[in-house]
Amino acid sequence: MEGPMRGAPARGGLPSALALLAVLLTCCVRCAGSARASNVVLVLVDDQDVQLGGMNPMKKTKALIGETGATFVNAFTVTPLCCPSRSSILSGRYPHNHGVRNNSLSGNCSSLLWQKGPESGAFPVYLNKLGYQTFFAGKYLNQYGGKDAGGVAHIPPGWDQWNALVGNSQYYNYTLSVNGKEEKHGDNYEKDYLTDLILNRSLHFLDDRSPQHPFFIMLSPPAPHSPWTAAPQYGKEFSNVKAPRDGSFDKPGKDKHWLLRQPPNPMSNSSLVYLDDAYRRRWQTLLSVDDMVEKLVKKLESVKELNDTYIFYTSDNGYHTGQFSLPIDKRQLYDFDIRVPLLVRGPGIKPNQTLQAPVLHIDLGPTILDIAGVNLSTVNMDGQSFLSQMAPSLRNGTARPFFLVEYTGECQPTPDPYCPKMGPGVSECFPDCVCEDACNNTYACVRTLDGKQNMQYCEFADSESFVEFYNLTSDPHQLENIVKKVDPAVLQTMNQRLIKLQSCVGDSCRDVK
Repeated sequence: MEGPMRGAPARGGLPSALALLAVLLTCCVRCAGSARASNVVLVLVDDQDVQLGGMNPMKKTKALIGETGATFVNAFTVTPLCCPSRSSILSGRYPHNHGVRNNSLSGNCSSLLWQKGPESGAFPVYLNKLGYQTFFAGKYLNQYGGKDAGGVAHIPPGWDQWNALVGNSQYYNYTLSVNGKEEKHGDNYEKDYLTDLILNRSLHFLDDRSPQHPFFIMLSPPAPHSPWTAAPQYGKEFSNVKAPRDGSFDKPGKDKHWLLRQPPNPMSNSSLVYLDDAYRRRWQTLLSVDDMVEKLVKKLESVKELNDTYIFYTSDNGYHTGQFSLPIDKRQLYDFDIRVPLLVRGPGIKPNQTLQAPVLHIDLGPTILDIAGVNLSTVNMDGQSFLSQMAPSLRNGTARPFFLVEYTGECQPTPDPYCPKMGPGVSECFPDCVCEDACNNTYACVRTLDGKQNMQYCEFADSESFVEFYNLTSDPHQLENIVKKVDPAVLQTMNQRLIKLQSCVGDSCRDVK
């Protein structure tokens, strides 16, 4: 396991205690005599795509955040799966530096190694040291609260108020860790519906906080993750909606990695019915999130904090419903799984901005710390602040030309009961023997995205050493793998960038040429 997972000082950086001291000294110098630092709210939803219309139900959110601030149309996760992605958001690091590979404890999801290493340097730790009042509610990491992950007594450092879901997303019949104590919930809508409970506890926090100090609120509702349980008032919405049939929907993955070549094409009628139902129910769950955003904004306004609060809205990863004949899931390297919504409002951000600069999940922590006045050179993170992109009057900065997307495939050691003919080494299989993941669905991609180019080069860690290459300017849905048609010099350049990014740490992740 890599150094950062052992809690060792970062390569080329300060030990964590000294780093925090440097942050405090820096802020004292920068903030002396100035007004109180701005508040920050981060809303992190679960599995919301942006490519397939996932923001369509969010009319209030788009009006209250996007139209009053900035919408980033090129926002990406650095890994399209819940736990590794959330670990990247918290740590500001690529997966190869935080060590969380998948959603399992053996893959370091909320493991003791994670807790001793990257979690101890997550961005809320810095905020809390600077006097921010911090509040968390909702899904944290998929394995959080399990016996072998420290149980509900484990409260990650940096949090004053802690209301974390034990395990993966649920809407009813779940357990919370409330400041380290177990709290069980049933199936009563008024008392237990998790999206609403998250909102209500955040409103109480705002009532009880000290107005002399800034606050950071992170709300992580279960929507639109399965089991897609809508609030009762929304259970009949979108009855005529179907998953979009354009782009790569039900297209054969004939020139792609073997996992994309195995689904039957065209899809069976039962698969179409299933994915359309999932698509509708996902939208239904999001209506409660839309209400949550509206009520939170109104509360911030009523307590006279709205004008001094940055509000971020994003998802941990994208999603697919029928693309390349894969029924439903995430985990793939294509834009439907790696693009995420990102809307931000706050001081210095002009309204109705649509921003093209590529922004990554690993940039959220540095951006929030930048807002708090932290000197980012003292922080061991791979990402960079994008405050300059949305508020150029406050900061100077440049967009990155290249970035990394990496994923480690999950699999089972025994054949999947839905698909015994595939043998061991696959997972997430459906009854018609379509498997969404495999051990060797392990890849790393470099994406070049600027005003001139939009290219993606991916290498798989498999027996074929399979490579995929897409020019998204001419092929935005990634229908054709053109690796055999591209100038070898271009492939070599992309390969060299990928090699550098796969071993980058901190500054070197931002300085790839």
